[in-house]
Amino acid sequence: MLQLRKSSERGYADHGWLKSYHSFSFAGYYDPAHSGWGNLLVINEDQIAPGTGFGQHGHRNMEIISYVLSGELAHQDSMGNIKAIPPGDVQRMSAGSGVTHSEFNHAAGQTTHFLQIWIEPNQIGIPPSYAQKSIPAADKRGALRLVASPDGAHDSVVIHADAALYAGLFDDDEQATLTLNPQRKAYVHLIRGALEVNGVRITAGDAIKLEAETQIVLTHGVDAEVLVFDLTA
Repeated sequence: MLQLRKSSERGYADHGWLKSYHSFSFAGYYDPAHSGWGNLLVINEDQIAPGTGFGQHGHRNMEIISYVLSGELAHQDSMGNIKAIPPGDVQRMSAGSGVTHSEFNHAAGQTTHFLQIWIEPNQIGIPPSYAQKSIPAADKRGALRLVASPDGAHDSVVIHADAALYAGLFDDDEQATLTLNPQRKAYVHLIRGALEVNGVRITAGDAIKLEAETQIVLTHGVDAEVLVFDLTA
């Protein structure tokens, strides 16, 4: 089963300093047909205006991944981490038993554009922790590069969840195939460009939910950047 979700169907919030598209129910946006998929609960596409950001706020028992597209995200948390997250980096914060953090755009005249992803953990009440890795674009070119996983395989960021996240860049005749367990779910989110997923054409912001499928085949990319999630059912 493949279900297409068009970019225009997402929730949207404009707070002036923050413009955010919600793939799943979040804050003031609620859609019972789109309240997570498997253990993937949130994908927010956020654009933060220069000199603004999210002040200190708390999380608990959630795996939170930031994937920066342009600009730079400044992160500070109650664990003592003060980090800059540039494009190409994957950042993971395990909220565990509880953590507070802030996220800001300190750059003058430049919007910070990033994806905020929440995945339900498979361990509750663990000590909060932080990880960040730079993933070279060459590793994602014409391939699905594992960027987050439970065991840190292929130098991916470790997440405390039964899920795996892949990132890829595709143009022209570049293609990739990912084998799936048909008893699990998968989710494809196209960040930019255009791409075919199992023969279905999608464009920036579109997504495809997959269930009871044995593979994902990505072809005919045009300046495409994509995230692929392997998830619990």
